[in-house]
Formats: sequence, C-alpha cells, structure tokens
Amino acid sequence: MSSLLKEDLAKRLFGPLRRRLHEFIEVEGAGAERLYLCAAVTKGEEVEICMVKHLRVDREEKYEIVEKWFLKDLEMIDGKEADTDNPYFDMHFHKVYSMEAYSCASKYTFARTLNELNEMYLKKDLKIVNFDNTYLNDDSFWSSNNRDCLVLMRICFYASNLLCLSLCPLS
Repeated sequence: MSSLLKEDLAKRLFGPLRRRLHEFIEVEGAGAERLYLCAAVTKGEEVEICMVKHLRVDREEKYEIVEKWFLKDLEMIDGKEADTDNPYFDMHFHKVYSMEAYSCASKYTFARTLNELNEMYLKKDLKIVNFDNTYLNDDSFWSSNNRDCLVLMRICFYASNLLCLSLCPLS
C-alpha cells in the first residue's frame, strides 16, 4: 500500500513540480484529515520537507502541499524520548513543529531519510536527539531495505532474549 501511495504522490504531485520524492510518512492531522510528511529533492539539489494534504474530490485523489521547509533550515530533530516506543517528534526550524507519526518505526524512517539526504546534499551538522542511534545508522546489523520493520525486529529480538532468560532456572 505505501509503495503505491508513494508512486501516486511522486506521479501526481512531485513529478509535475520537478521534484524527486525520497520518503514520506503519514502524520496525524485534525479530524479525518490525512497528512503526509515528505522529503523530496529539487532539480537544483535542494532538499525540501513538505506537509501534504490528501484530498478526495469527485472520486479522484488529489494532493496539496500545505507547508514547506528546507532541510538547510532544519536545526534539530527531537525524537522526544529515545527509551520509549512513541511516534512523537519535533522539527526545529525558525520555530518548533510538533509531529505525531503513524508509528514509531515511521518516525525513525523519516529521521534516517533526513540524515541520509543531509549527508548526500548538505553535509551540515544536523542535530538528531532523543533517537536510538542503533536504528538511525545504515551500517548496523539491523538495517534492511524494508526499514519500516527495523524497529519491530529489534524489539522482537530483545523480547525473545528476555523470554529465554526468564525461563532459565536460577542456580
């Protein structure tokens, strides 16, 4: 589903604007509103972060950019609490924007994407705080092409270890 949605966003919204969509996540909106936080690159190799509203008009899907920032203006991404499984994070530009991702995994996916785009295009000192670095680095054992499962795999691994340890008799 998400790959079809990404393809649709790229074709209907970002393609005509001559932007290349790298990643998107669903974020909470007011009421039944569907919003996506997108990371795209312009022809001039500027990285944009866009808030996109998903509309259905006369049985047709439409997308509208409702807010846009540039990665060069992003001062910090704050994951709120690295030790808990929560979807909340703040993006610090000239002001702070609080976001609620669809899941903790998607929050990490977006932070990882912004970090990668920063390394590819800007190479600036981007502060990423209150995230577990193990999940942000591509060189870890847990990285995969299906990054949405990354956090879940790690949690399952730890849970199975805890289960095994709890079943071991104490000497």
